[in-house]
Amino acid sequence: MAKITKLETFGTEFVCFVKVTAEDGRFGWGQTSTYNADITAQVLHRQIAPWALGADSGDIAGLLALIERREHKFPGTYRARAMAGLDTALWDMKGRELGLPVVALLGGEPGPLRAYASSMKRDITPLAEAERMKRLCGEQGFTAVKWRIGAECGEDRDEWEGRTETIIPVMAEAMGAGIDLLVDANSGFSVPRAITIGKMLQDHGIGHYEEPVPYWDLEATAAVTAALDVDVTGGEQDWDLATWSRMIAMRAVDIVQPDVMYMGGLSRTLQVAEMAGRAGLACTPHSANLSLVTMCSMHLLGAIPNAGKYLELSIEGEDYYPWQNDLFLGAPFAVRDGCVTIPDAPGWGVEINPAWLEKASYLCSSAEDFVQSAYGALYHKPNGSAPAQG
Repeated sequence: MAKITKLETFGTEFVCFVKVTAEDGRFGWGQTSTYNADITAQVLHRQIAPWALGADSGDIAGLLALIERREHKFPGTYRARAMAGLDTALWDMKGRELGLPVVALLGGEPGPLRAYASSMKRDITPLAEAERMKRLCGEQGFTAVKWRIGAECGEDRDEWEGRTETIIPVMAEAMGAGIDLLVDANSGFSVPRAITIGKMLQDHGIGHYEEPVPYWDLEATAAVTAALDVDVTGGEQDWDLATWSRMIAMRAVDIVQPDVMYMGGLSRTLQVAEMAGRAGLACTPHSANLSLVTMCSMHLLGAIPNAGKYLELSIEGEDYYPWQNDLFLGAPFAVRDGCVTIPDAPGWGVEINPAWLEKASYLCSSAEDFVQSAYGALYHKPNGSAPAQG
């Protein structure tokens, strides 16, 4: 396989796309995780590029494992978020080379994929949330919806007093039969209150209870899971495979929700899905915005044997996430009859909007910018050359 010769990033504070080019001219597009993406771009050029440049472009999992070992003094979410840019670009490159969508590389097929309408809002009244969800179900055919309860990391404080107890029955009545109901507490409750709310969810036919207690407290999550019949779900924030192994072994959740970008890319997310599959747990990835994370999750769900029932699809537009507008050409997340479509074009099957790229901050790392150390790392040349800023 050809060696990697260039890594380019095009980013803003919220989004950073990555273009990887090999010595034979092949290329692929990926993305680091969203949020503070400008900082993540710096991590990619400082700590990912030195190991990626000159490496085999075809051994994706092997290269990521090498970077983890070489950068072992810097474990954590930023390293994983930066690695995601390299990983997803290499998967796109592989698909483009073979003329296949990533879903086919994983053994699946392109085509329709059921989605659930995912609300991100807490500053919305129960009646207003119910009205917009009913409208979306009618217009786009959604058969599953998710809304927010509690307050994010709220320590039993609600977004406003009584909102959780009000919105649960209002939404359940408004949606009616035939619509799957999901809620997200975003680590908002203590164990006792989470169990009380969970029983209320069960009474109203709600089947998915996300992050009921602080996500980092696996024992607390496991206690809620053991006390309820509703599916307790979680894992979106977690990147460490050892944590995932413990979470799954202790059955802290009923459904795992890795985020492809937080995890460090598709390769490491596949490891989580495989661990969960061996334990008999379904995988419903976290994909809370309409950047490349949702497209990657679509390809993943179209291929893994323990895929959950649906894709998370954010319904928030320019009033909530203005930074996600105009990222791609066309309408890659268009919904028809409650489904999105996994593309059949090579790689991820989407094209980044050139007009967006032109406005983004640009950084480039290439083999010419570096010298090699005795133990394999690359460092900027003594003349002070560094990734160019455009």
